[in-house]
Amino acid sequence: MTGLLHVVGARPNFMKVSPVLAAGTRAGLRQTLVHTGQHYDAAMSDAFFADLGLPAPDENLGVGSGSHGEQTARIMLVFEPVLDRYRPDWVVVYGDVNSTLACALVAAKKRIRIAHVEAGLRSRDRSMPEEINRIVTDQLADLCLTPSRDGDRNLLAEGIPSERIKLVGNVMVDTLLSLRGKARARQVPEALGVAGGDYAFVTLHRPSNVDPPEVLAELLAALDELGRRMPVIFAVHPRTRQRITESGLRTPNGAVQLVEPLGYLETVSLVERSTLVLTDSGGLQEETTVLGVPCLTARGNTERPVTITEGTNRLVASTRVAIGEAVDQVLALRRDGGFHPGQPEGWDGHAGERVVAALRDG
Repeated sequence: MTGLLHVVGARPNFMKVSPVLAAGTRAGLRQTLVHTGQHYDAAMSDAFFADLGLPAPDENLGVGSGSHGEQTARIMLVFEPVLDRYRPDWVVVYGDVNSTLACALVAAKKRIRIAHVEAGLRSRDRSMPEEINRIVTDQLADLCLTPSRDGDRNLLAEGIPSERIKLVGNVMVDTLLSLRGKARARQVPEALGVAGGDYAFVTLHRPSNVDPPEVLAELLAALDELGRRMPVIFAVHPRTRQRITESGLRTPNGAVQLVEPLGYLETVSLVERSTLVLTDSGGLQEETTVLGVPCLTARGNTERPVTITEGTNRLVASTRVAIGEAVDQVLALRRDGGFHPGQPEGWDGHAGERVVAALRDG
């Protein structure tokens, strides 16, 4: 019986592992779930596990926070004995967090096969720690499981043999489609008083957006202007809230509701019925594409270009003027019937099954 050891470390990984675990269970595979504890807010982690119907991890390594180097090293130290205990056939890593790279390095040194789910994504921006994690993990992986054709092309261009590359589609879409009904039942727009009309949903957390006070000030000014056009729900990451306080910046006007970070179902409930989303998140670029909601991504690049070429996403500079102009364009398209979202290949709710089939064949 094939043994899979799945590694998760932060909330985006939870949505990715869920459909693969479910497919592996249906296939009768021996599976182990390891949570490195890289995301160390226990309450939020527990809420995501509950929302997604995930089993309790077999191992929770509790590594906590730290610098990138410190966190990566700590994960490697505590993960090696786990591999010695379970001796899996495959270590399956997800996405681009530090846990992904750290556990792939350990598995490679111990000559255990590695499968990377969500392989091949590239932003072309090595100032992003996630880009380094992606590149190195793909070079180590015995099987690169890609969410879209651009991932295949990126890997081939980097010299990875075609036999190590397999297009499986987007596992996050499996989770989204399976839980869409439960998310709707949460009725979060009603709870926040924005149901029945236009509203925007906002998340901002990347250091490039929230650390420089001048950039953060521009973004807050953009939210102020957006709040004069429609209600805004701003789910404020702890890092962002801390930077607003430290910089002495004024929070946006009363039409902008600042709420604590939301669980997965609450987020989907809000996004699906929103008029537009403003974010710097990777996952929301994908979710808005599937839900058919216009997304403005406040970044200079994206590792998910398929959400632009085939979905609802567009990149926008992190300035008041650029965001205001992009909002105007989105609203005009929606008003004039010119908004026609697409759907990328393999974003169909069956990616988890294709991952498991690839691992069994491998």
